[in-house]
Amino acid sequence: MPMTLSLDEEARLYTTNAEREKYESLATLFGIIIALDYLERAYVRDSVTAVEYSPACTRLLSQYKTMLKLVGSDVPSIEEFMTRYRMDCPAALHRLKVGVPATVEHSSEAGPETGKWIAETTQGFITFMDALKLRMRAKDQLHPILQELVTGYARFKGSKDWEGRSKLVAWLISLNSMKASEELTDEQIRQLSFDIENAYSEFFRSLSSKEGGQQ
Repeated sequence: MPMTLSLDEEARLYTTNAEREKYESLATLFGIIIALDYLERAYVRDSVTAVEYSPACTRLLSQYKTMLKLVGSDVPSIEEFMTRYRMDCPAALHRLKVGVPATVEHSSEAGPETGKWIAETTQGFITFMDALKLRMRAKDQLHPILQELVTGYARFKGSKDWEGRSKLVAWLISLNSMKASEELTDEQIRQLSFDIENAYSEFFRSLSSKEGGQQ
């Protein structure tokens, strides 16, 4: 007797618990991308403030990274995932590639420089340069340190005009696109070391010029 299909019955995409968890993870990833795209568009339209946007974006980016680990080989790349499910979310895709909120990527010009900010950013530079000297090469070793450095760096007024800042953001994007265990080549490390040292020098020149102008 041929099997009949009831149109009122829910179609199941899975038959095992493992398959169910996989599809639930993919659905969660889909939802995170949609939410991030709406958030990005709202921020551009000034529908949400930078104070509201930054923590929400950071949380979604963190959730995205967690879900990406769970779906594993089912999502070879975020572009492939978005193509597969016909997602038209260019704003979210850009933010996922950058890996940090727009308030970090683009200087917010928020607030005066403080001694604490200078000390924290200086320590961030030193920590990152020490990591390179210790021959750390993998994405999962360098990306968190550089992300923290760029986040602190972006708080300073005028930083969006610093040449070093754009290069650090470019390196952050490059690292963000790599697999966790993937390593930079010796040539990349040499260029990264050069760029980070120049950015460090530029950072202090900018601070010195401001102090001179205030005297």
